[in-house]
Amino acid sequence: MAAHLDDDTAKELEQVRGLPPTPPYSEGAETEDDDSTCESFPLPPPSTVPKKVLDIDKNTPDGHVARDPRLIRLTGAHPLNVEAPLSALFNEGFLTSPELFYVRNHGPVPQVRNEEVPDWEFSVEGLVEKPITISLRQLIADYEQATYPITLVCAGNRRKEQNQVRKSKGFSWGAAGVSTALFTGVAMSEVIRRARPLRKARYVCMEGADKLPNGFYGTSVKLNWVMDPNRGIMLAYKMNGEMLRPDHGKPLRAVVPGQIGGRSVKWLKKLILTDAPSDNWYHIWDNRVLPTMVSPEESANKPEWWRDERYAIYELNVNSATVYPAHEEQVCTVNGPQVYQAKGYAYGGGGRRITRVEVTLDKGRSWRLANITYAEDQYRDSDATLYGGRMDMQWRETCFCWCFWSLDIPVADLENANDIFVRAMDESMSVQPRDMYWSVLGMMNNPWFRVTISHEGNFLRFEHPTQPALQPGGWMERVKKAGGNLSNGFWGEKIDGEEEASPVGEEAQEIKMTKDGLEKVLTIDDLRKHDGSEEPWFVVKGEVYDGKPFLKEHPGGAQSIISAAGLDSTDEFMAIHSETAKAMMSKYHVGTLDDASKMILSQGEIQSDHSSEKREIFLQSRSWTKAVLQEKKTISWDTRLFTYELEHENQVLGLPIGQHLMVRLRDPVTREAIIRSYTPISDPKMKGRLELLVKIYFDTKAGIGGKMTKAMEALPIGHFVDFKGPIGKFEYLGGGRCSINGRARSVKSFCMICAGSGVTPIFQVLRAVMQDKNDPTRCVVLDGNRLVEDILCREELDAFAAEHADRCQLVHTLTQAPKDWQGLRGRISSELLREHLVNDGETLVLICGPEALEKSIHTALGEQGWQDSDLLFF
Repeated sequence: MAAHLDDDTAKELEQVRGLPPTPPYSEGAETEDDDSTCESFPLPPPSTVPKKVLDIDKNTPDGHVARDPRLIRLTGAHPLNVEAPLSALFNEGFLTSPELFYVRNHGPVPQVRNEEVPDWEFSVEGLVEKPITISLRQLIADYEQATYPITLVCAGNRRKEQNQVRKSKGFSWGAAGVSTALFTGVAMSEVIRRARPLRKARYVCMEGADKLPNGFYGTSVKLNWVMDPNRGIMLAYKMNGEMLRPDHGKPLRAVVPGQIGGRSVKWLKKLILTDAPSDNWYHIWDNRVLPTMVSPEESANKPEWWRDERYAIYELNVNSATVYPAHEEQVCTVNGPQVYQAKGYAYGGGGRRITRVEVTLDKGRSWRLANITYAEDQYRDSDATLYGGRMDMQWRETCFCWCFWSLDIPVADLENANDIFVRAMDESMSVQPRDMYWSVLGMMNNPWFRVTISHEGNFLRFEHPTQPALQPGGWMERVKKAGGNLSNGFWGEKIDGEEEASPVGEEAQEIKMTKDGLEKVLTIDDLRKHDGSEEPWFVVKGEVYDGKPFLKEHPGGAQSIISAAGLDSTDEFMAIHSETAKAMMSKYHVGTLDDASKMILSQGEIQSDHSSEKREIFLQSRSWTKAVLQEKKTISWDTRLFTYELEHENQVLGLPIGQHLMVRLRDPVTREAIIRSYTPISDPKMKGRLELLVKIYFDTKAGIGGKMTKAMEALPIGHFVDFKGPIGKFEYLGGGRCSINGRARSVKSFCMICAGSGVTPIFQVLRAVMQDKNDPTRCVVLDGNRLVEDILCREELDAFAAEHADRCQLVHTLTQAPKDWQGLRGRISSELLREHLVNDGETLVLICGPEALEKSIHTALGEQGWQDSDLLFF
């Protein structure tokens, strides 16, 4: 759509930027002898505001946000990370509608009602003489407004290509992590100027309102960039003439042209001037290109890589992609058109103009110059007011937007080629590299964009490198499956005379979980026939496994297998199971899901039932249910008591005594699931809440701490956490009656051995016995710890021992006891076990603690004649 200006304004418009009169012709730029005038500039494409909350979003924290169903989800249901289908994005033209504009969210979208928008406030603070707080109402009334087009690009654009070569720590963006819109707002420099920056201020740190596991999202840019009018950094409240939509930062966001999208903070609340880059978690641990030789393992073990500001990404690099021919497009070579027009996009960074786009059909031996359309230039000389902001671009030398390229190629030339490559160059003579630069986060991927050509009878079939997210397809996937080495410098093709070699840069040998020679392809209907308890099948990484052999002896109990029946359990399986368990899986491999079935499963997991009728029980075995972090209490320097609010005040947890639940958080950067099993210490009869006692494993000089516990520690109050269960092979039924893997057993006594946070399942069983006055079961508790403060639930344990001395014997032992310690000293030794345990055939030993403890106890009891059937490890 174009905006036609009145005659007076049109007379003032000149053709914008002169380029040398060399082929090919570039629209939006005049030649030296061209005195024509530009009479129009692009306006946004037709847009329809989504009215309906999609089913996939209803049971997430974003249940208030309506979205377009065409968007391709890259990280499942939540949080939202999406791109449009590449062709649909390109077909909208230079400007992108808000509903197809890419989205990168790290967590829940803040809910801001329309009536709250004018009073939205943000602060300017830090190294300033005059800290100020400004409302959106004031921002609009007191400052000059501007409107101009800006392209935003996610640093992960085209990341799936890197993930095909070697898995990075990021999720799989295709080539549509880029979009352009008209943003209306105020120059950030004008706001900061009123706060009077101090001379030593060098950076502007920005913070949003989105609550995340590691605090609020924040990052920084240099102050001199913000104050440079050529950089165009702004505070925007409109997008394509309408209020920002929730996913795009409603009601206020920063927009930083020419830099990665991660610097354009949404839901803006703070501008903080500092003398150093941001210390925000997301600034340090995200948006970096580490040296290519740094492996994921090394990056995890050496935080100094992430704290080196040299590796932080700011300005975009030069990049391009082919849109047409589209993926899987076919061209007939008989009685068809003689010329095919290839088309695509290109963009640069830091305000630099794309000066050429080149195409090769012979792998770079010769190149053809493509035509370029600079739609951004059509806005430059207009001094009109658009959407309440002045289009004041005439004086500015910088380029903030993508451009579109095209090239007419004879079909006969395509018939003689095997691929089409495109590369772009900017005005600094930076050109896209031939080869990929792999890095841990998979960001800034910009090698030549390759589309392959398959010759199939009278047709040419085209393949793009990849398809986004879990969507199958692309020549890289095909080459990799065929055993090609994608990092051999020749796009996985075998070169004449080349010896077979192990792929350079591939991941460390992955444990094989599939059965040799098994090529059986299964459909979603095949899988659904085995979604019950009799013959449960489950899916891991697209492969189908028979869970029936695990039902009796699985450490997590039969229910954990049954709960996974008919579902994609990749997250849970990969997060929890050991290398040994993974190596066993080939025995139970029954086939591979076809691509259509994989797509069905990838549309989202089973959602928790949130019907209007309130559920009595919170936990569900086949779906994750969300609870809200209500309180975080410090028990000791490394122990926290987390209290979560259930769905309603009368709801009970629904966890049998002795069983566990799974907790799921997602890594804020990679979106990979972090899943661990815990036993709550809250009373099973408690309504409306659950309580978890958790020991936090912090980073130390000796190594990296616990991923899950650190994430739980950083989680802000009010954040959602996913729970699922119950799981576990043991259940205490009361009166000495137990169920172990579904088999009944009666005991007269328990010997409970624990250490550290391993006390929590022990505590659940002990409390159930002690609270039942009619339960005759005797309990001996051996609790080993390092320091006094490491003894968890001590007050409750001591109370049980004091009040029920006839049924409860409690022994504390410390390895680093203080001088005034009255209990035992040292570890739980073989002698201590022999002193307190009676092997009478009617005692069950319950054990929970660190792996080293469990192994030493197992060995010691075995030497004392205990049978494994009398030992239960949680």
